[in-house]
Amino acid sequence: MLAQQLINGVSVGGVYSLLATGYALIYSLLGFSNWAHGEVAMLGAYIAVMSVVTVKMPFIPALVLAVTGAALISFVNERVFYRRIRSNNSPTMFLMIAAMGLSTTYKNLIVVLVGPKFKYFPSILTVESMEFFGLTVGVLDIISIIVSIIAIFFLDFLIYHTKFGLGVRACASDSTTSELLGVNVNRYILIVFLLAGALAGCAGVLLGMKYTVYPSLGNVALKAFIASVFGGLGSIRGAVLGAFTIGILETLVSAYISSGLRDLFTFGLLVAILLLRPEGLLGKSVEQKS
Repeated sequence: MLAQQLINGVSVGGVYSLLATGYALIYSLLGFSNWAHGEVAMLGAYIAVMSVVTVKMPFIPALVLAVTGAALISFVNERVFYRRIRSNNSPTMFLMIAAMGLSTTYKNLIVVLVGPKFKYFPSILTVESMEFFGLTVGVLDIISIIVSIIAIFFLDFLIYHTKFGLGVRACASDSTTSELLGVNVNRYILIVFLLAGALAGCAGVLLGMKYTVYPSLGNVALKAFIASVFGGLGSIRGAVLGAFTIGILETLVSAYISSGLRDLFTFGLLVAILLLRPEGLLGKSVEQKS
């Protein structure tokens, strides 16, 4: 049923959007794709599942701990690694290389410390479903949609309707001029990494509950990166649009064509957007990014 598939697609797109907005935020300020972003989500998922399964912590405190932990990991990535590279006036490519190194390090660290086996959340929410007008919707899908919508509206308000958001957009437009005008650019970058990390941690927990938690869980963030490119790198609203578009289209392809063609379709879409409209749906050219 089409309506059923659309709801499933919106649920998947909501999780993608939590990750894609983090990519967009960081790219808008630093002009590089943070390849360690998916591993921040993976680490958040591990913090939650280990807290629930091993420590027997209630889910809500475990979720808060996971989101906080992911935010702090993202904070450390910027403060310890990326800032040193930026302070040396190194090329942006060095930031991407460092991010790739962090990505591999975190994956292997989890394998060494926790093990390569899959971890599972207690299946309390995943087995429950609700009926809406003849449609069967999983409780976890409903939670994913609600959480993603709340986070998106909060982030949109923060970036486009607050003084903090004005500072972020000023730094994104021209960090050098902003610094000359007295704006503490490094502080805004740190806060953005905290925000992106918190969103990634939330997405990681939702992914872990919907599927499983494993060292390569962060690879899902590649879909979020494609969504960010599709919507326009550096554009938060574009990232959200791209995430929901890809989530819905992937679900429809899996349901009506073949699940084996889902990834082929997604990466084909990436190639098409790079060829036809490299700035994305709502993005601007690199020289005009904001």
